Formats: sequence, structure tokens, C-alpha cells
Amino acid sequence: MGLITDGFSSYPDKWNGQVRLYPHDRLFRSVLLRFFPKSVRPNHLTIVRLVLVVPVMALLLAGEYGWGLAVFLLAGLTDALDGSLARTRRQVSEWGIVWDPMADKILVGTVVAVIAIDLINPHLGLALILVELAVFVAGWLRARKGDIVQANFWGKAKMIFEVIGLTLLLLAAWLRIDLLIGVSANTLGLALVFAIVNVLVRIR
Repeated sequence: MGLITDGFSSYPDKWNGQVRLYPHDRLFRSVLLRFFPKSVRPNHLTIVRLVLVVPVMALLLAGEYGWGLAVFLLAGLTDALDGSLARTRRQVSEWGIVWDPMADKILVGTVVAVIAIDLINPHLGLALILVELAVFVAGWLRARKGDIVQANFWGKAKMIFEVIGLTLLLLAAWLRIDLLIGVSANTLGLALVFAIVNVLVRIR
């Protein structure tokens, strides 16, 4: 089994032997892939998402919810793009498998800590942070032992509902639409259910 180098680490090509393409991956390949130079790799987008956490946090702390929402959505977009890029170009790596979901958790956890706890039920916000922290620590410990687990359906669904819920919450804060706060809380509650199921599935 040969080794592939992606600029961050060398890893066996076991991750790219049988890559499954999802419908949105095929759409990405047909519409957007041509705009990504060969030099742009999935892990670059993951790093961009990690870097964007800082301006997101700064904007939200400053009360600039409109700009904070824009940068948050940009960061969320990199989550969709790095996975599709990795699968379509067969550039899945252990580094990406570990840090892609961790970048999601850091981004979501930051927004929840900065704004969601104040605007929605604080117990829900704290529960989301604790569950994300538990998954983060568990993933890090398993990675140290060489046990790398790829994202599953429950984790992906959780992230989708978290992004939707936080987007609605930021819209509510920006445009002062109180109705969206309740919708956001319900959406984040659903994300918490998926997060708990994800934890239970992983510890089976």
C-alpha cells in the first residue's frame, strides 16, 4: 500500500480506496470543482475554517451580528466544500478526518458560547457545548491511539441542524426578529438529539 503526501502528513491510501460520493459531491464536481486549482487541498479549507473562528467570535462580541453571520456562513461553507473536494479528488487523509469535525465543533461551540447561551435556553446551550466537548475529547483520544473514525450520518445531520439553528439565531439578533429565536431553539434542540445519538453510536 503506497503512501500519499498532502503537504500536512503522509498516510496510507486506505482512505481513498473506496470513496463514496454523495449527491452533493456530484453536484460539486459538475459545477464548482473546476474553480479549485490543484494546489488547493481539502485540508487548506479546514484550516481556513479554524482561522475564521477568531473573526466570528470578535464580531459577535462586538455586537456586529450581520457581519458575524456572514463570516459564520462562509466558515460553514468551507465545511461542505472540503468534504466534497476530498472525496471527488480522492484526497481524504487522516489529518482531515480528525480535524474536519474538530474544526466544526470549535466553530459551533464558539458561537454557542458567545451568543446562544444568552439568547436561548442556557441549559440547551451548555448541553450542546458539553456534548461537543465530549465528542472532541473522545475523537482526540482515539486519534492518539491510531483509531481514526470517519464522520457518520448522525454527525453530519447534527452539524447541518447546528448551522441552521445558529444562522436563525444570528438573523434574530441582527434583524431583531424574536420569533426566530424560538425556531432556532427548537432546531438546536434537534441538533442536540442527533449529537447524543452520535455519541451513543460511537461508544457501542
